[in-house]
Amino acid sequence: MVELKTDASIDAMYEAGQVVGRALSAVRKAADVGVSLLELDEVAREVLREAGATSPFLGYRPSFAPTPFPAVICASVNDAIVHGIPTSYRLRDGDLVSIDCGAHLGGWAGDSAISFVVGEPRPADLRLIETAERALEAGIEAAVVGNRLGDIAHAIGTVCRAAGYGVPDGFGGHGIGRHMHEDPSVPNEGRPGRGLPLRHGLVLAIEPMLTGGGKDGYHAAPDGWTLRTDDGSRAAHVEHTVAVTDAGPRVLTAR
Repeated sequence: MVELKTDASIDAMYEAGQVVGRALSAVRKAADVGVSLLELDEVAREVLREAGATSPFLGYRPSFAPTPFPAVICASVNDAIVHGIPTSYRLRDGDLVSIDCGAHLGGWAGDSAISFVVGEPRPADLRLIETAERALEAGIEAAVVGNRLGDIAHAIGTVCRAAGYGVPDGFGGHGIGRHMHEDPSVPNEGRPGRGLPLRHGLVLAIEPMLTGGGKDGYHAAPDGWTLRTDDGSRAAHVEHTVAVTDAGPRVLTAR
């Protein structure tokens, strides 16, 4: 069931979203060559603790997962698309890192993701990340009253495909509110003018995922969580929590 949020609820979700934004900013600042993914997870945990927030990621176990998720961030490196589990792996020069983070505060959830390169970047990685960010912007711009979900999906997919990148099928954004994952699902490709009408109070997590090799194939790693590209190409993932309002899209996780 799709729930429309009141203006007061959207304001409360903004507070949760700002905690997520601070956590991602802190992780980005701490990320450097030689820093472990577990250390980055601890940086995010401290931001959540200081804000009095909890993590919707920690202990989360959807139907596909063999075990509960053990961290407050997803840390996906290089060919990992999403859902990477933080480990003792230490970042190396040129690694492409995607960090996904969420927060529960005051009964409401926020969810956002960033991608960046540690150390000396490859030009191809910078293009991939820049395209992911443009796709996110296009999706947000389409999140207006009177449009439909298909318009968001079409906007994202058009940017990704025009640049020659792959779009993993079956994964995308979602509704968000009291829970991190709510209806509706928000695909990263679709036909304009189709799907659920966008109304004031609908809150969505919009999250493009791109694979650099141009192919859509992916597989689950042995940990049962991490999704990796089949061709070994690098991937980027970005996300914002966005409220559809009569005044236009409101980005609740803006940093």
